[in-house]
Amino acid sequence: MSNHRDSGAIGKFASKVGSANNLVLRVASAAVLGPLVLVVAYMGGWLFFLLCAAGAAGVLWEWTKLVADSADARILVPGFAALLFALVLTAVDEPEAAAAMIFIGAALAAGVMAAWPRRFPARNPLVWGAGGIVYAGVAYLGPALLRRDAGWGFAAVLFVALTVWATDIFAYAVGRVLGGPLLWPRVSPNKTWAGAIGGVVGGVAAGTSVAYASGVDKLVAVGIVALLLSVLTQAGDLFESAVKRRFGAKDAGSLIPGHGGLMDRLDGFLVAAFVALLIGILRQGPDAPAQGLLVW
Repeated sequence: MSNHRDSGAIGKFASKVGSANNLVLRVASAAVLGPLVLVVAYMGGWLFFLLCAAGAAGVLWEWTKLVADSADARILVPGFAALLFALVLTAVDEPEAAAAMIFIGAALAAGVMAAWPRRFPARNPLVWGAGGIVYAGVAYLGPALLRRDAGWGFAAVLFVALTVWATDIFAYAVGRVLGGPLLWPRVSPNKTWAGAIGGVVGGVAAGTSVAYASGVDKLVAVGIVALLLSVLTQAGDLFESAVKRRFGAKDAGSLIPGHGGLMDRLDGFLVAAFVALLIGILRQGPDAPAQGLLVW
């Protein structure tokens, strides 16, 4: 009996140590990568577009390895080509053509997979294959097209990024401290309702702070946008968790210590940034989406 209790105590201690080490890795990774991303976002131009395209390419690679269980060239070749063309078209001020290129790449991948079928671990391989290119395209288009807005581009990217980061941090911290009922246990066994609410509060506070510092007047409207983006951040996280659970994976990759892969780090951001882009386009058109997002 004593040995059983001892082993249980040792297991709990090891779990706490592992959790603490993981938290240290998460903080260290964020402390290095966060400022680097913001510096490149401030610089803008080709450098930022390249960073967005590289991140999207990494997302596509991880998605393909996850759903196809291999580096399936039928997905990766048209997907990488679509991202490359989208990068060039963004840089020469053709945002609509850049967006169209993503869907052309997805259609090409579906056609290639239909013409050359082979073993695929998931049902509906055309959907999962082409869907990965759209998912990666969303990861590129959201931040890249927001940043190309010369007047408000950096402020918009900063607004989205800090809203997302604060949502993640507060959701993690509040969920750990308060615990309580789980948000969606079948998909994510660690996320709680308390954490979700804490994440929204943190995200709204961070987003409105960025807007205020950027000289935005109508903070209530921007706060509502931040609330929406915070909720969508958590929805994007749950979507990626559902995909990983569908394919029996804990992490999408291992590129970022403490975080897993790029998909694990960008899941909420890519959804929030793309919806922010759509809001801006609906209000001010494709040439000034950042202004449409922030100026009400």
